[in-house]
Amino acid sequence: MSSAKRALQSSIRSTRPILFVLAFVWFAPSATADEMLRFNRDVRPILTDKCFACHGPDAQTVEGGLRLDLREQAVEDSGAIVPGDAEASEVIARVFAEDADLIMPPPNSHKKLTNAEKKVLARWINEGAIYEQHWAFEPMRPDALDRAESVTMAIDTTIDSKLAELKLSPAENADPVTLIRRLSFDLNGLPPNQTDVESFVRDPSKANYVRLVDQYLNSPRFGERMAVYWLDLVRYADTVGYHGDQNVSQSPYRDYVIRSFNSNKPYDQFVREQLAGDLIPDQDLQTLVASGYNRLNQTTEEGGSQAKEYLAIYFADRVRNVSQVFLGATMGCAQCHDHKYDPYTTRDFYSLGAFFADLDERGVYSARSRPPMIPVPTAEQQSQIKAIDLKIESLRKQTEPLRQELLRRFAEWEENELANLDQPRLQTTSLVDEAEPTGARLSGEWKFIEPDFPPHSGKLVRRQASDGLTQHFFEKLPQPVDVETGTRFFSWVYLDPKSPPDAIMLQINDGDWNQRKVWGSDAISYGRQTQSNNAYRRAGGLPEIGTWVRLEVDAGEVGLKAGDKVNGIAFSQFGGNVYWDEAGVEIDMRRSEAFREAIETPASERHPDQTKQLHDTFVAQTEPMQAHLRSIDQLQSSLEAIRKQAPQTVISKAVDPRPIRVLPRGNWMDDSGELVTPAIPEFLGRLEIGDRRATRLDLADWICDPNNPLTARTMANRVWKLLFGRGICQSVDDLGGQGTYPSYPDLLDALAIDFVRSGWDVKQLIRSVVLSDAYQRRSTPTPQQLADDPYNEWFARQGRFGLDAEMVRDTALWISGLLVEQVGGESVRPYQPAGYYAQLNFPRRQYVADQGDAQYRRGLYTHWQRTFLHPMMKAFDAPSREECTASRARSNTPLQALVLLNDPTFVEAARVFAERIMREGGENTEAKIEWAYQIALSRPIDEAIAMTLRQLFQSHLSHYQRDHDAAIALLSQGNAAADPNLNAAEVAAWASIARVLLNLNESITRY
Repeated sequence: MSSAKRALQSSIRSTRPILFVLAFVWFAPSATADEMLRFNRDVRPILTDKCFACHGPDAQTVEGGLRLDLREQAVEDSGAIVPGDAEASEVIARVFAEDADLIMPPPNSHKKLTNAEKKVLARWINEGAIYEQHWAFEPMRPDALDRAESVTMAIDTTIDSKLAELKLSPAENADPVTLIRRLSFDLNGLPPNQTDVESFVRDPSKANYVRLVDQYLNSPRFGERMAVYWLDLVRYADTVGYHGDQNVSQSPYRDYVIRSFNSNKPYDQFVREQLAGDLIPDQDLQTLVASGYNRLNQTTEEGGSQAKEYLAIYFADRVRNVSQVFLGATMGCAQCHDHKYDPYTTRDFYSLGAFFADLDERGVYSARSRPPMIPVPTAEQQSQIKAIDLKIESLRKQTEPLRQELLRRFAEWEENELANLDQPRLQTTSLVDEAEPTGARLSGEWKFIEPDFPPHSGKLVRRQASDGLTQHFFEKLPQPVDVETGTRFFSWVYLDPKSPPDAIMLQINDGDWNQRKVWGSDAISYGRQTQSNNAYRRAGGLPEIGTWVRLEVDAGEVGLKAGDKVNGIAFSQFGGNVYWDEAGVEIDMRRSEAFREAIETPASERHPDQTKQLHDTFVAQTEPMQAHLRSIDQLQSSLEAIRKQAPQTVISKAVDPRPIRVLPRGNWMDDSGELVTPAIPEFLGRLEIGDRRATRLDLADWICDPNNPLTARTMANRVWKLLFGRGICQSVDDLGGQGTYPSYPDLLDALAIDFVRSGWDVKQLIRSVVLSDAYQRRSTPTPQQLADDPYNEWFARQGRFGLDAEMVRDTALWISGLLVEQVGGESVRPYQPAGYYAQLNFPRRQYVADQGDAQYRRGLYTHWQRTFLHPMMKAFDAPSREECTASRARSNTPLQALVLLNDPTFVEAARVFAERIMREGGENTEAKIEWAYQIALSRPIDEAIAMTLRQLFQSHLSHYQRDHDAAIALLSQGNAAADPNLNAAEVAAWASIARVLLNLNESITRY
């Protein structure tokens, strides 16, 4: 007898009498029980919900040594299940027990089997207790696809066959207006234009419908519509999430997603570029941008945070997201213990996370930066860069001919150099004297005065006085100083004998201010160190007071080396009264020993390197070459300026991987767990890569392997969800044991297999679905459909559901004519209530709504503040994107109506639409109402509705004619200028009609 069987039998008393009494209940034949039960469809959901917490995959919590998820343990080892004999099965005895000490699930689990569920378990055992591996982990089966000529036909034959079996009548085809609006919202996220509506109403033929499908799939709007869903999955946002939720630049990643969907990039390539865009052999700027996916997680720069803790947090977040986005798996449940419902172990969790141990990241960031980041020029900037690159290339081609032309005068220069070889050569450049440096950025008080004693130079000096630490400085010189050997920086100072400072300091900026030299005490705190070093070089006591003294800083003594570029100097003091005069840079141009040796060597005896050195020195000091190189430098500076203006984005950068351990119970402080290396979940196989360490690219290749049972199923199911409102497997975020069984598993496999066979063609997948009869049906349920299939599990009808928040906004702007359709770009800030960010700190923020076109961009581009999501988006159920969201919540609340009536975006849209109504709607009230309704909802208005709207218009017109100020207040909402040629009271009254239309359920619902 096995140990499991002994443990089970020793923990129970006989319950056979109970079983015998109830046997007659279980086995009464059912009129609907012709088909054998399937474990995955009928039994596993019961066991998962009610039994697996104690008798499932988590080996650490298995009670009584019994696992019901494994046939070997449930049948052979324990004998708890006797195939073909429910009466002899201890599981059934426990299920039907009445004794609280015996019944399963036990009362303290708060789980209770229904009578129907008990009957299913008994019947399944009597039918042989046939186990199946969980459906999502089994190979995809092509049966439904092989039986049909196309995947579109497979959709219809599969669904129609099941509906016939269920005696459930399918809905009729949707009317042309409903169908074109559905198609336009599903594929483009916007209503159809009136021309397309009229064309399709006149000719709702299959050919015309196919034309519309292709038109919408090829529209640039398609990528924007699909990006909304993808960004939910990958938790894209414009802020870091934790603590102060500071801004982070990553909009180029969003643009990459839009372009990928619009260009119909194969899904497997799309996945590879995001997981390993920095590792693929043919990487480029766009694949690096794509690799930013790995860095979209929430991060922190909170002072006092533990870097090790947050690295563990980022690690777990990444495993959750990767597994859910690409595999439809909930591996996050295995962070602290083996998964209770799926075969994922804790070791699997940390092994999957180990793929990302090579990412260059920090636990705690600082200075509002998330390195590594790269600039990603916009299309306009790329065009400018290309033009400048061509100019630089042309100039560089002219360099050598110019050099040869100049060398004709080399002999004359050589003779002069020999004659003046021992003469001193100092080149002095004044950076500050009578005025601030031109073009530099200034800080502090630059107080130029005429002193009552002689200045060092000119007439003006800068006076700086304070009781404590003070400074003035310049930085970002348009032409930085190139440091050479022998470079020194200087400034003339005069210390007031009546009020000398405690200390004075010169600071040199080469990109940072960590080059300092201090005279006097240690009162100045900048860079202060116990030992003198580059960042705090002590020069001794104060200079002589009451006279002009030249302060000097040799480049080498503060760590500057030849080739560095200096762009600023700071003039600091602690206390006292100091006068500052000319400051600049001096370069000792005396020739080096190598130069002297070369030029003193006869030309016929010189080494080629010596000749080149002399030629280079001569050419570099000629005015034509200097002008030529200045032209190149100016173009290079222009390039640099453009790149600095370009949006930045986070990217992945591979470094030596850090060691990864299994964290016992997920405790980041416990280092006792075993070390793991990158590996896929053990029950799904292993990577065939030999002895080398697996990489993120290996992971991506496995995810996109055509034989991977999860990837294609996950994406196909989510596409179906976008087009029907629910997935074939309703739990689009979980294809595992806690998810739902697919209503059509063979159909889901047909879609997934065809997706892979098509070359992972996303547009083809969508096209195949929207061309099906099932997609084109009405969404209005019949009484029979509501009774027999209330949740539309069998797709006898289409789904009807509220539009996503972004589409609600876009629709209002589109109807009004305000929508600015510009694909890509940085995030924008729509109107938002004042004070909404009052609780945002570190730093405090003042929200400033955008002006101009940016105010009217699509909702996709809205600034996504994770902790304070835009209130309109929040009201319409957009997620914060702190975690993967595969299916948004759907609500219908009074708050939504209040948003549509009062949010400035919608008020402005209504008043601008009102102006359109007056200009374009016709000659009289009736015509205008009919036109407005047609534009807003794409269909003719019913007379009853028209009558109500006419009455409303007259009522509001009378109101605004009596209250002109109220009309003006309404028309002043938003940035768009009001038409001064239109009567204000009439515009306000029509705005009321527009507000009603924008607030209709039909306006914000996809049917």
